[in-house]
Amino acid sequence: MRRETLLEFTGVELRSAAAEDAVALVEERLGQSLPQSLRSLLEVSDGISADYGVEIVWSAARILAENISLRHNEQLCSLYMPFDPLLFFGDNGGGDQFALVRTPERDDVFVWDHETDSRNWISPSLDSFLRSSLGGGSDDWYRR
Repeated sequence: MRRETLLEFTGVELRSAAAEDAVALVEERLGQSLPQSLRSLLEVSDGISADYGVEIVWSAARILAENISLRHNEQLCSLYMPFDPLLFFGDNGGGDQFALVRTPERDDVFVWDHETDSRNWISPSLDSFLRSSLGGGSDDWYRR
């Protein structure tokens, strides 16, 4: 999605583009390439914040840190289904996290509910997800 399009939404805060080496580090450390849609978005802005500072899309550094933590934290691994098939990229500010499916590779966006460990489909693409989340009017727009 183009920077100009993102700025059309109320309350959106964009950052400078992610450094190429930061994106490459995410791919190297996670052992998988980023979906083109997420890579393109990070080339526009290294994360996106919406109303009240909610990070709808994390920075490349946070994408790496959060995915490493979820995949390798022994306590989390004993409580939840495996996180390896997912690539988490943002959250709703209340604990639910958004992810793209990497195994098998899909463009769909899912939400992980941290209380129930459910993984529910919410959008057919990152672009559609951004339009819904930034124009949705509430932190849990996807629960409707």
